[in-house]
Amino acid sequence: MKKTLLAVLCGGLLLTSQAVMAKNIVIGAPMVAFADKWQTYLQESIREFDAKHNDVEIKLTDANNDPARQLNDVENFIDQKVDALLVVPTDPQIVKRIGRLAKKANIPLIIVNRKPNDEDMQYVTSYVGSDEIEAGRIQANYIVNTLNGKSAESLVLMGVLGLDATTKRTEGAKEVFARTNNIKVVSEQEGKWERDRGLTIAENVLAANKKINVIVSNNDEMAIGAVLASRKLGVKDEDVIIVGVDATPDALEYLGNGLDATVFQSAQGQGYVGAEIAYKVAKGEKVEHFNWVPFELVTPDMKEQYQAKYK
Repeated sequence: MKKTLLAVLCGGLLLTSQAVMAKNIVIGAPMVAFADKWQTYLQESIREFDAKHNDVEIKLTDANNDPARQLNDVENFIDQKVDALLVVPTDPQIVKRIGRLAKKANIPLIIVNRKPNDEDMQYVTSYVGSDEIEAGRIQANYIVNTLNGKSAESLVLMGVLGLDATTKRTEGAKEVFARTNNIKVVSEQEGKWERDRGLTIAENVLAANKKINVIVSNNDEMAIGAVLASRKLGVKDEDVIIVGVDATPDALEYLGNGLDATVFQSAQGQGYVGAEIAYKVAKGEKVEHFNWVPFELVTPDMKEQYQAKYK
């Protein structure tokens, strides 16, 4: 009887121990916005990593693009004494404030997708993202090869000013164009990543300047807006080259049908690697300070291959 009781007690203790061990790592993940389409793919991959690992719980919150709200989310996670912070920041300026809070609480900070300012990387345990300047270079090289020496005037549709992605993607494209004598950037305008703004800007610029035959967009949503604007104005697909970034499912639908090319930025790769890095850091493992997820050119002949990534 005593042996049976002891066995039951030991079994109960073992089950309790296993239950405690099941979620012994907690990661706070303040996200920039749940409504941002591209960001939802990144968030899904974080949840996928969570689902595959029984010893970690990743708590995602929605800042809805509000820096104050994101700071509040960070403070709440710090109060909960999470083992690591996994953050897609609303903007580069907020990283310093988040970093100081994390450092004071001795909680490792992983930043994903939106690169902090260089001087603020001291607060960041690890950064996961894509080298933004390469996206612009890939776009521009595609355009140069497609033009094959022909002259062009270009509109650049820019994302939110001040973000690393906006600055570097634009810089990369202009860097390549500057090496040619036949491509001139005649207009650069902020479309804030939005399709409607991209449509309005492209419509106004194309109507005012009939010579523009290249539109290089910092993301796909603005590029789709440019496609819709060109259709509205009766501009033939073959008369304007439109290139975006991200290779979202929506953009892939337009690929070869107004959108000439896009550049795949792996939301899934960034989210999953970011979660993996946060998990490793929380367990005390060493990680690289920078973790790059490469960009990839996507042309119409590759459409089905990249659509399969979202299935």
